[in-house]
Amino acid sequence: MPTETLAFTRMAEISSPKIRGAISVSPSIPRIPDHGFRVRISDMDNPESQHVVDEHDYESLPETSTFTTHMAAGGIAGIMEHCVMYPVDCVKTRMQALAPAPGTPHYKNVGNALKTIVRQEGLTRTFRGLPLVATGAGPSHALYFACYEKLKKVLSSQPGKNPVANAVAGGVATIVHDAAMNPVDVIKQRLQMYSSPFKSTVQCMKHVYRTEGFGAFYRSYTTQLTMNVPFQILHFVTYEFGQEFLNPSRHYNPVTHMVAGGFAGATAAALTTPLDVCKTLLNTQESYIVSEKNGIAISGMFNALRTVYDKQGIRGYFKGLQARVIFQIPATALSWSVYEFFKYSISKQRNS
Repeated sequence: MPTETLAFTRMAEISSPKIRGAISVSPSIPRIPDHGFRVRISDMDNPESQHVVDEHDYESLPETSTFTTHMAAGGIAGIMEHCVMYPVDCVKTRMQALAPAPGTPHYKNVGNALKTIVRQEGLTRTFRGLPLVATGAGPSHALYFACYEKLKKVLSSQPGKNPVANAVAGGVATIVHDAAMNPVDVIKQRLQMYSSPFKSTVQCMKHVYRTEGFGAFYRSYTTQLTMNVPFQILHFVTYEFGQEFLNPSRHYNPVTHMVAGGFAGATAAALTTPLDVCKTLLNTQESYIVSEKNGIAISGMFNALRTVYDKQGIRGYFKGLQARVIFQIPATALSWSVYEFFKYSISKQRNS
């Protein structure tokens, strides 16, 4: 009996009666019934394959629809994550300031900072720059998740179970994501600072371009990659490890996606906070620090690292740690939950 027939017969034997009834053995290469699932060619070629197909497995999409499905789900997840967590992101930026402007309140913790900002500046202050961030988060996260999912499958025959493949895929996805989001972060953080002179996003963009040139929008790009590539490698590897531990069957499970996502975000955020402080300094170009340098802009990771140490010593590298972790736990939990939900919903709709 031909090899492919043996493999398909074996799959029928280990599948449910419903699937067995839908399969008719033929001496030619079998045609996969339209049950909304995909079988790897390598599994069909292996008579000993134990691959059990679940017709509702949203990880097993037709090859032609995976990229667009991941882009759609990723774009929605990115927008929701940034919109919901934006006030905490504003607090993080404020708490990472090395030389706050005169009159800047002293923030004891995240809760105190939020209350102080709302009481003194109004609730809308915590949302300044949000429309721009939401606009950038959609396409950048769409590419981010789609790139990660694609590379994860290209680099490993068992997607999600190979830490090295997950790390490489996460690193490459981050380079694509940050190329789109870096200019957005520059404008966003300048609008978030206390006593920001800018009244609108457009005014801030024009001012930065006119006074500092186009390069200012990517001044922190290398530092951001230095921070975000390790962050996302830790993030993706930890998330996939959590899924393997909590949800080895890889079926859609909202609780495991949320728990694994939150834990992955907290771990990665805590370990990369020093680089995030440097990124914030490069993006905001705090006026009092720049004036001490005779108006010379702070550029480059090593320059930023030295400036942080000169101003506040070792503890300066961990400014905003609490806010960063508190931001990342719900943000990554929400992002993965929304992403997995829409990936599941879109794939289910396309397969129905």
